[in-house]
Amino acid sequence: MDNKFNMLFNRQKANQFKVGISTYKERIKKLELLRKALESTYKQKIREAMYADFKKPFLETDLTEIYPVLTEIKFAKSNLKYWVKDQKVDTPLALLGASSYIKYEPKGVCLIISPWNFPINLTFGPLVSAIAAGNTVVIKPSEMTPNASGVMADIVKELFNEDEVALVEGEVEVSEALLKLPFNHIFFTGSPQVGKIVMKAASEHLTSVTLELGGKSPTIIDDSANLETAVKRIIYGKFTNAGQTCIAPDYVLLKSELKDEFTKLFKSKIAEFYSEDAEQSDSYSRIVNPKHFERLVSYIEEAKQNKSDIAFGGTYNASDNYIEPTLVFDMPKDSKLMTDEIFGPILPVKTYSSIQETVDYINSNEKPLALYIYSKSKKNIAYIMDNTRAGSGCVNHNLLQFLNHNLPFGGSNNSGIGKAHGFYGFEAFSNRRAMMKQHTIGATDLLMPPYTNFKQKLIDLTLKWF
Repeated sequence: MDNKFNMLFNRQKANQFKVGISTYKERIKKLELLRKALESTYKQKIREAMYADFKKPFLETDLTEIYPVLTEIKFAKSNLKYWVKDQKVDTPLALLGASSYIKYEPKGVCLIISPWNFPINLTFGPLVSAIAAGNTVVIKPSEMTPNASGVMADIVKELFNEDEVALVEGEVEVSEALLKLPFNHIFFTGSPQVGKIVMKAASEHLTSVTLELGGKSPTIIDDSANLETAVKRIIYGKFTNAGQTCIAPDYVLLKSELKDEFTKLFKSKIAEFYSEDAEQSDSYSRIVNPKHFERLVSYIEEAKQNKSDIAFGGTYNASDNYIEPTLVFDMPKDSKLMTDEIFGPILPVKTYSSIQETVDYINSNEKPLALYIYSKSKKNIAYIMDNTRAGSGCVNHNLLQFLNHNLPFGGSNNSGIGKAHGFYGFEAFSNRRAMMKQHTIGATDLLMPPYTNFKQKLIDLTLKWF
């Protein structure tokens, strides 16, 4: 296995400079091929693969898997001409006679390790950035979604030569073998636990990394919020893909007096979205595999053992990896629901009395990937955003920040390192090479040895004025 991947790596390494000097027009042609594949040729196959892996509704696949990649492609096509241009910067007066600029050059041979929860989106999204920046790429998708991985393998094989873009399938041993190779950049999306393993492996070769991780993204609702709108949007954000979304609202911090009304609206909106029986709904996905199903069931059973208030849901069906949308109030802080990233259709709610409590609670945990607040109070919004830290934020909605390619997407510390999307994705796969060009005689030419009293006076003037 190692020899096979060594050969692949060496082929891409030998080809990296040819790919790296490609024009922006040539890179756009490659992106256009990918667009056509996703938009037409493979669209139905992708839908069917996602249904086979998750029972994901076709519309949800279009919206959360295909559409984000298509918009990433369109955004790159519109802006790549400007991204690849040398970026002029000022030159200090002390370096008179020179000009300076930043050259965006490809990092080289890159590895993309993508997750199972949004396999198409979170594989081809980074690939768009890597191609735009002029790299060669090896892709390792998740083994947990074999149908999606199979379709992506077909797409990559049809569109690209292996010495430019290659996709390799397999279990965790494949990822381990790939991580031994001296890639120039690794883009990993997954859990913080695995992110640490990737970063440790990368350190052996001083490989740069982009780590798109996760964490417990809080959602705050204060008493000024439009509660019906908040509940509707939170349910959409939480239960899309059956909660298996890295930026889904992980838990809610709710003003105490809103509990009864929140519960009533939650039940109403769940029925509106998924009918009275979500298991029979054509709009509700399943858990990816039995292992994750059992993990989530253990959270529900822990809540029952703790005699927590399960205000809605709590049922499940192992034969179909189905878990009902579930609402739980006031779990103990040390419970798994309140310590682990849930990544499933269970929404714990913790009530509070003062905004200060919400800030203290959030800051007692690791920095989340996203933070949401539903409020009409500018004072509360400003206080929370100023006194917390998170990879991204959204006011009076959730998830939407992911879809704006003008915004950098990524976490902070435990929730990630580096940014993606749009220019920030292009930048992640590029080296910002500092460049200077001397046009005439410069100040340093006058200060070279032998050192004299006259040159000392010039240095004194330079220290004082330049």
